[in-house]
Amino acid sequence: MRILVLGGTAFLSAEIARQAVAAGHEVMCLARGTQSAPPEGATWLQADRSQGPAAYAGAVHAGEWDAVVEVARDPRYALEALEALATSARHWTFVSSCSVYADHSVPGAAEDAAVLAPLAPGAEATPETYGEAKSAIELSTAKLAAGKAHLCRAGLIGGPGDGSDRYGYWPARFARDSGPVLAPDIPADPTQVIDVRDLAAWVLTAAAAGVTGALNAVGEPVPFAAYLEESRRLAGSSADVAAAPAGWLAARGANYWAGPDSLPLWLPPGHDGFAARSNAAARAAGMSVRPWTETLSDTLADERRRGLDRARRAGLSPAAERRLLQEFEAEFQSA
Repeated sequence: MRILVLGGTAFLSAEIARQAVAAGHEVMCLARGTQSAPPEGATWLQADRSQGPAAYAGAVHAGEWDAVVEVARDPRYALEALEALATSARHWTFVSSCSVYADHSVPGAAEDAAVLAPLAPGAEATPETYGEAKSAIELSTAKLAAGKAHLCRAGLIGGPGDGSDRYGYWPARFARDSGPVLAPDIPADPTQVIDVRDLAAWVLTAAAAGVTGALNAVGEPVPFAAYLEESRRLAGSSADVAAAPAGWLAARGANYWAGPDSLPLWLPPGHDGFAARSNAAARAAGMSVRPWTETLSDTLADERRRGLDRARRAGLSPAAERRLLQEFEAEFQSA
């Protein structure tokens, strides 16, 4: 196939380009490349999408595409790309997100669940409006690439190279030192990850097969207790786990899910289905996922390469964890 990746220099888009090149496809990546270049073997169409429609002139000039892959978060960028390129593409993949769903309370929910209202035209796309922005791009994609659009609703993406630091926090924490590990007391709560390598492979498989429609690209739900114990086992750790009540942690400033001083994969109330969505439709269409334990093992190896003591984008800092552990021990273990 002739494949155009709108991106191709970071995490998922780079993995898509890398696998496409390895499979023998002709691959072009349209990207600024301010931090890295596309994978070797891909043609780099250097362009800045913030400059507007002119950014796509080179891709238009290149002719027709068997597949275009879009990973944008900004509805304006996505709309301009669609207007420039949709007519010259046989198949269009938009990597959306399960964050487009309006309700995260129902485990096992499928693609027919209601989605958020799209971000209003001209409104700024921010981290707080991520789901609404992705919903707006889905709407534009379904309209301008009608009949050939795959709305790939990804869940949490993990694996080597994950810059969000979420899925790797817990195995890295066990590997960092032997002290007690503070964790939320949520043993039965689900975790759900799709390996970046499996997601990239699915995007390419679906493009080749002409798969269309909205499909959840998520892994299998795994209880937090099983994920935590496997993280400890892979790290070769004998550290104790200080399982603190969720309400106690929230009251003391520990953050949910991601970001500074967070406890990754811990979700706020009302999110029982956020990490337990159905992937049955995508599996039936050809998506396959490796065992989550393999993803976790490879993630820990990547964490070790990057440095267990590095500053992280997600997780408790050592100082914050020590403070909370001291408070936890004083309140619960001396009672």
